[in-house]
Amino acid sequence: MIFMFSCSSNYPNLEVVKNVDLDRYLGKWYEIAAFPQSFEKGCYCTTAEYLKTDKDYIRVVNSCRKDSASGKLDRVEGKAFVVPNSGNAKLRVQFFWPFRGDYWIIDLADDYSYAVVAAPNRKYLWILPRTPKMDSELYNQILERIKQKGFDITRLKKTNQTCN
Repeated sequence: MIFMFSCSSNYPNLEVVKNVDLDRYLGKWYEIAAFPQSFEKGCYCTTAEYLKTDKDYIRVVNSCRKDSASGKLDRVEGKAFVVPNSGNAKLRVQFFWPFRGDYWIIDLADDYSYAVVAAPNRKYLWILPRTPKMDSELYNQILERIKQKGFDITRLKKTNQTCN
């Protein structure tokens, strides 16, 4: 379940990707690893889906199985708003009005096969491919880039994507 509430001040500058084609970014992503958050406690098979709307936001549907890979499906819906002049790489995500959190795309495959999303305070981080598995060499390359951006990669926890 990808949602966050953060303030972006007092942290070193976090670089985002130059441009995101939102139409290509839409669709389903699988959480392969993330910094543990209380709102994801007990989650297995976590996914995030981004859907186009005819309004000024993207619909966000986060889901996971609770307590096991065959557990009860838990879903939360929200909205993502593009930050102006960010090349669509910075969004503000809202799951509970009036709170919005930073959702910055800091790494993105040219073919949109994976993305890395974070908050500028570096308390939130998700590695999101389009499939429930990721090549270990690619994963390690992503870890190195994340580390270079100032993230403590020892905090990352792999997500169980062995779903029924």
